[in-house]
Amino acid sequence: MKSLGTSYRALVLGASGALGSAFVEALQADSACSQVVGLSRNSQPAFRLEDEASMAAAAAELAAQSQGPFHLIIDATGALTIDGQGPEKHMGALNATQLARAFEVNTIGPALLLKHFVPLLATEQRSIYAKLSARVGSISDNGKGGWYGYRAAKAALNMVLQTAAIEAARKRPQLVVAAMQPGTVASNLSAPFVPAQDCLTPAQSVAGLLCALDNLPAKAAAHFVDYKGAAIPW
Repeated sequence: MKSLGTSYRALVLGASGALGSAFVEALQADSACSQVVGLSRNSQPAFRLEDEASMAAAAAELAAQSQGPFHLIIDATGALTIDGQGPEKHMGALNATQLARAFEVNTIGPALLLKHFVPLLATEQRSIYAKLSARVGSISDNGKGGWYGYRAAKAALNMVLQTAAIEAARKRPQLVVAAMQPGTVASNLSAPFVPAQDCLTPAQSVAGLLCALDNLPAKAAAHFVDYKGAAIPW
């Protein structure tokens, strides 16, 4: 991450997943990164997307360590199959419980992570808050339909990121906020839908995403980009 200079600190939320762990490995291999902290359900401190108190406690513990601000935060949380239920293929499959869970995991949890972890970012230097999103969250790039809950939750997530970017820029004018499309990656999320041989490896996706983030300018708005650095329409 050349744009963050030397001795930058990074935090990966959702560090136990396929992409989260790949981000941790890639950042640990970057000589300019002085520290990488990975948080998950099983880390210390730990957090759960469905438990705001755990997020607040984890953020407070990191702040109390007084090792300086973070310059890069990556939120790699999210799920397509939740409680054993995959995405709806048609309108008749819609149900309130599944829709609510899609929003809880893919919109509400990440929104609360923003609330508690953006304050840990540097204020006087370039910093980046990047969140894994999905191309299917694009309202204008929807030619197939289906996947109601996941699409709607990711579209709502993108609006949360856009709104947060506007507000956060007032105190952090050098902040980059990005919604990231990682491509189709070999993982537990994609396994039921796409053969592994047709997917990117987590390392390939992460390498592309970090390069894309490195080249994004700070502005009072969010970016929506894929792992090749190409802009995706909202």
